[in-house]
Amino acid sequence: MEEILIRVTAEGSLPQYETEGSAGMDLRALLDAPVVMAPGTRALIPTGLRMELPPGYEAQVRARSGLAAKHGIGLANGVGTIDSDYRGEIQCALINLGEADYTVQNGDRIAQLVFARYERCRWEKVSALAETERGAGGFGHTGTE
Repeated sequence: MEEILIRVTAEGSLPQYETEGSAGMDLRALLDAPVVMAPGTRALIPTGLRMELPPGYEAQVRARSGLAAKHGIGLANGVGTIDSDYRGEIQCALINLGEADYTVQNGDRIAQLVFARYERCRWEKVSALAETERGAGGFGHTGTE
């Protein structure tokens, strides 16, 4: 992968891989004061990071499995995409799906960042598509066994 240009505020910290086999780098909250999230609420948490991705790459912001399993904290948009032409601060839209208040502290690991290549497509309008064995079957069409 190419090097990624990153701008970190004086108080921020570089994302980092926590283990040798980690696919995602942990993102940390950059807060002036703790943010208390009641059940069912959302909060946009800043990281103090801005970056410049090369064309053909995206950065995916993903939930941390430990926060989800232990506290019900996820990302409000499922997976966030950072496009190569975005230059604003990376912020994480957290949602509390748990049953108790959750407090985000400055420096907490709140999400992870995974880099991926992508292809852009061009549409070609057609009057019919090739037939397959599956056809239009979906949402459990193969049964439960």
